[in-house]
Amino acid sequence: MTKSNLAIESRQLARSFKTKAGPVDAVKGVDFDVSDGEIVGLLGPNGAGKTTTLRMLTTLLTPSRGTALVAGADLITHSREVRRRIGYVAQIGAVPAPGTRLGEELITQARLQGMNKAAATDRLKALLPTLDLSGFEGRTLAEMSGGQRRRFDVALGLMHDPKLVFLDEPTTGLDPQSRANLWEHIRSLRDNHGVTIVLTTHYLDEADALADRLLVMDDGQIVADDTPEALKARVSGDVITVSVDGDLALAAKVAGEALAPRTNVVDGNKLVLTVERGDTAVPPLLRALDSAGLRLKSVQVHRPTLDDVFLTLTGRSLREDADG
Repeated sequence: MTKSNLAIESRQLARSFKTKAGPVDAVKGVDFDVSDGEIVGLLGPNGAGKTTTLRMLTTLLTPSRGTALVAGADLITHSREVRRRIGYVAQIGAVPAPGTRLGEELITQARLQGMNKAAATDRLKALLPTLDLSGFEGRTLAEMSGGQRRRFDVALGLMHDPKLVFLDEPTTGLDPQSRANLWEHIRSLRDNHGVTIVLTTHYLDEADALADRLLVMDDGQIVADDTPEALKARVSGDVITVSVDGDLALAAKVAGEALAPRTNVVDGNKLVLTVERGDTAVPPLLRALDSAGLRLKSVQVHRPTLDDVFLTLTGRSLREDADG
């Protein structure tokens, strides 16, 4: 691999773990690129391999095999240089010592990255306004709201001015207003400062709103790589979601015979069908369910969403794993 305008070049990157039951292939050899200036979402149900992939790319796990260039440095042979060039914001935020002031902690972080005190102070003054944290230098975390604390976590990952930043579930636990506010800051990092961002999230609206491109993982492999709109376009037609009082497996069989849907998946306590036109498919579906003695509890028709994409690609919903 040669130096290019790519922030990440991954080739057959893989990781296996030893367990009592034998080796487990968490990531089975993934190939993908991330261009400079992109916001890329790494998505998948729990156990799909996305967290392991993120931990490899940030040097927290050593790959079992494969290669990667991260921010222009070899992940295997120059891992220290990779760490110097990237920013990482973990899902679990920083926990400074009680009473530590925000400014002190950020200066310390910059010094740990090799900056002298004068440069770190200048960086602090430049960074805080971009995250709406001006004037917070003297505050402790106990004096800050959840949204302010999460922006502080982002600031920790940006103090050494990296051009590639990894955000692991950046808005988990935030209220809707704080989430929307952080989205604007994430966009600004790319639009105004040229930062490349790779993020994991369980919020499908977040992935839809922020990501230029999505990498969908399942069972240790990348099963889709495209823009959010292109992925939704794969699930053409309309989606019918049905809840019945009775056997869902029977409902799926009845629906398949009545409609011959493009997809027919039992998702938890619901039946999810993809058809060409929902308005014309619902009446014969209801008649067929009624004839089979299956009492309808609810029916919804909507255009495809990213969750429908996951259901089509993996056979399960991303939402069912959101709290796992």
